[in-house]
Amino acid sequence: MDEKVIAQKAPYVQECDAGNYAWCSCGRSEKQPFCDGSHKGTEFRPTVIKLEEGKRVAWCGCKHSQNGVYCDGSHKNL
Repeated sequence: MDEKVIAQKAPYVQECDAGNYAWCSCGRSEKQPFCDGSHKGTEFRPTVIKLEEGKRVAWCGCKHSQNGVYCDGSHKNL
């Protein structure tokens, strides 16, 4: 079983436009919080979400959120 890499112990807070986003689930991407294909050869795949409108997003940086791609504060317990 492959292990998640903790990219950072804080969320990536960004103003995002409406559109599709591929969130990195493995923590290996150099383009955090988004996927750059670094998961190849692992069991991980990016999580693709669609934002219907532009908004401020707190993307999970630790990859352990119970709230999917969004930060839920799980990084405080790592």
